[in-house]
Amino acid sequence: MDVTDIITGKMDDEDKQHFIPFQPVAGENDFLQTVINKVIAAKEVNHKGQGLWVTLKLLPGDIHHIRKDFPHLVDRSTAVARKMGFPEIIMPGDVRNDIYVTLVQGEFDKGSKTTPKNVEVTMSVYDEDGKKLENVIFPGAGDEGILEYKSVIYYQVKQPRWFETIKVAIPIEDVNRSHLRFTFRHRSSQDYKDKSEKIFALSFVKLMRYDGTTLRDGEHDLIVYKAEAKKMEDASLYLNLPATKLELEEKGYPTTGKSMQNLGNCTISKDSFQISTLVCSTKLTQNVDLLGLLKWRSNTSLLQQNLRQLMKVDGGEVVKFLQDTLDALFNIMMENSDSDTFDTLVFDALVFIIGLIADRKFQHFNPVLETYIRKHFSATLAYTKLTKVLKNYVDNAEKLTDQLLKAMKALEYIFKFIVRSRVLFNQLYENKGEADFMESLRNLFTSFNNMMNSSAESTSMVKGAALKYIPTIVNDVKLVFDPKELR
Repeated sequence: MDVTDIITGKMDDEDKQHFIPFQPVAGENDFLQTVINKVIAAKEVNHKGQGLWVTLKLLPGDIHHIRKDFPHLVDRSTAVARKMGFPEIIMPGDVRNDIYVTLVQGEFDKGSKTTPKNVEVTMSVYDEDGKKLENVIFPGAGDEGILEYKSVIYYQVKQPRWFETIKVAIPIEDVNRSHLRFTFRHRSSQDYKDKSEKIFALSFVKLMRYDGTTLRDGEHDLIVYKAEAKKMEDASLYLNLPATKLELEEKGYPTTGKSMQNLGNCTISKDSFQISTLVCSTKLTQNVDLLGLLKWRSNTSLLQQNLRQLMKVDGGEVVKFLQDTLDALFNIMMENSDSDTFDTLVFDALVFIIGLIADRKFQHFNPVLETYIRKHFSATLAYTKLTKVLKNYVDNAEKLTDQLLKAMKALEYIFKFIVRSRVLFNQLYENKGEADFMESLRNLFTSFNNMMNSSAESTSMVKGAALKYIPTIVNDVKLVFDPKELR
């Protein structure tokens, strides 16, 4: 049934009953995906009055509000299917770590058999020590986690096409040690033969790449390895081998000849197997530059480079990790409170992020930034450093015009951070350093006045920006500064 009008809100009659006909399926040898496509495409259906009557209602809001507003429809037992992909906005605290794996297709040699094998794929998740992770595989929304997933079996098909999607949700601390393991087994239609069928091949893929980023989204052409069934249970025998055809080429392994035997106790089969993956995580990034910043403590010698590289990262990736990225920037600032080495770079990175959210493409993240400042921001000393860098830009407006222009466009949120930081400091230290703080703001506003009085042509655009954006800071500044003096 096409539900487009209901999802877009064009049709909202919860009392209307809709008839969904049962459709006869022809072609018992078709793949399940082919059957589904045929059913969707069918125009006329000879249902003979057989089908389901349903009512449908679109419930607006997030899951917390819906449970509160519609308790008679949605309760704790209702299955919630999250979007395969990210929602329009990701609020701070909305932690997610889902990897969707689709078994796409394979091609398997019949070997000594006279007909193609009835191949069953079993997917499981293991750590690097060969221990199977429990309850991390979810075959559908609302299902309990399971130990392993078994595919549909097609009878005597050389090139099965499954298109079966499973969700893998692994605790974030275990992801870097984990890999997906796919084993292949021929299933006999006779029980006594079936019991003696052993695993005939194996494929695997690590969830973390060598550079610390997560497995890329998209299709992966996995290598199918053959070995003795017992040896395939030993992760140490295959984990150092290339997992994909691409990795095989990148590492310069020979692809033909007897030298293939050098891959430990495993040999590469002529069989093929493809999967596709989609990572929906607020903690795992596929961007190495963003990862460098988020993991900045692991190599502080690269910190300046990581801060510069952040400003080249695609905006869509940055906003997905907005809270973690802002936390990293302010942690860098706080943990280097006695030094100004990173202050300007952190300030520029903050301006870059605020500029992203001001962009029309990401402006729906404005509430996310507001929520972060109000509920999650905690850098009590940030106000001194942000004020100092901004004053330096204003004082050197003729030389640092481009940097100052970007800062002007981000001025509203820079001051939100300055004010919130000072408020938090006051709560902790009972207005300690109040005179110094007031003096620093006076000096900053004096610098603005001096810039506006400057006759240098190069500052004309910055002056225009000042007239446009300085009014946006008034409501926040008056929380910590005398409104009369501000005027």
